[in-house]
Amino acid sequence: MSDLLAPIHRLKENIQQVFVGKDDAVDLILTALICGGHVLIEDVPGLGKTTLVSSLAKSLGCSFARIQFTPDVMPADVTGYTLFNMATGEKEVHMGAVMHQIILADEINRTGPKTQSSLLEAMQERQVTIDGATYPLPSPFMVLATQNPSELAGTFPLPEAQLDRFLMRISLGYPSRAEERQILERGMQQMEPKKLNSVVTAEELFAIQEEYHKVRCTQPILDYIINIAEATRHNDQIALGISPRGSLALLNASRAYALLQGRDFVQPDDVQKMTEPVLLHRIQLKSQAVFKQQTPLMVLRSIIRDLRVPAIS
Repeated sequence: MSDLLAPIHRLKENIQQVFVGKDDAVDLILTALICGGHVLIEDVPGLGKTTLVSSLAKSLGCSFARIQFTPDVMPADVTGYTLFNMATGEKEVHMGAVMHQIILADEINRTGPKTQSSLLEAMQERQVTIDGATYPLPSPFMVLATQNPSELAGTFPLPEAQLDRFLMRISLGYPSRAEERQILERGMQQMEPKKLNSVVTAEELFAIQEEYHKVRCTQPILDYIINIAEATRHNDQIALGISPRGSLALLNASRAYALLQGRDFVQPDDVQKMTEPVLLHRIQLKSQAVFKQQTPLMVLRSIIRDLRVPAIS
C-alpha cells in the first residue's frame, strides 16, 4: 500500500513547496482527486485558492486550463462551438476550455446562470455536447472552482443543481503566524506554481484510482451513511435534506480518504471526517432556523452527535 501511495505523497510534497500549510485542505483535494470528484473552494481573496489549484495542476502530468469567469463569458467559451469554414465549405469544431483534464473555474459565481450551467454536463457525464454532437472529455477530469463568499455584489449564487455536482466544498482559512512567515520567506525566493515540475503521471493516478475501487465498505458503514442522510431529511430545521447523490458522494469520499490513510477498508472515522465538506453545501435550512441564527454546520454536527456510531471488526 505504501508503494502505491508514493505518488500521492510526492504530489503533496511538491504542492507544499509553493502552498504553505493547510494540510487538511490539501488532503481533501487529494481525496477528491482519487475518487474523481470536483471541489468548490470558497474563501475570501488572497488566501491561496488559485495557488493551490495551480500547484496541483503543475504537479500532475495532465493538461490544465483556467477559466476566469466574468459576466461576459459565454457557454461556448466553456464547451466549444462550430464555425463554417468558407475555404473548405465544412463545419469546424473548436473545443472550449473544458476539454482539459484539470479545470480551474476561477470565481465561478461571477458569471451568469446560463454560463454556469454549461459545466453541468461536463461535471456529471464527463462529456460536452456541441451543436448536437457529443464529445467525451479527457480522463482524468476534475473541476476545481473558487468563489468569494463575502463579496456578493455582481455575483450569481450557484443553484442547487450546480452545487450538487461538487463532491465537496472546502475553505482554507487564514494561516498561522508561523505559516505566514513561511509565505513571506518563499515570496522573497519567488516560489511560484509555474516553477514546479510534474511529479505524478496520469498512469500513476489511474493506478491509484483503480485501487480506490477495491476499498471495502461493510454493511454497518453503509447503514451509518443512510442514517445520516435520513436524519437530514426528517430534521425539523432542514428544508432540503441530502439526496441519494449526496449519500453516494459521502461513500465515495470516505473510501478515497480511507485509501489516503493507507487502508483498504472504511472506518466510521472516515465517514465523520468527510461529512462536513461533502454534505454542508447540500443542506438548506428552513427560514425559522435561520431566524434563530442556526447554521447548516451547527445542525449537521447535532445530527452526527445524536447518531449511534457503528462498531466494526
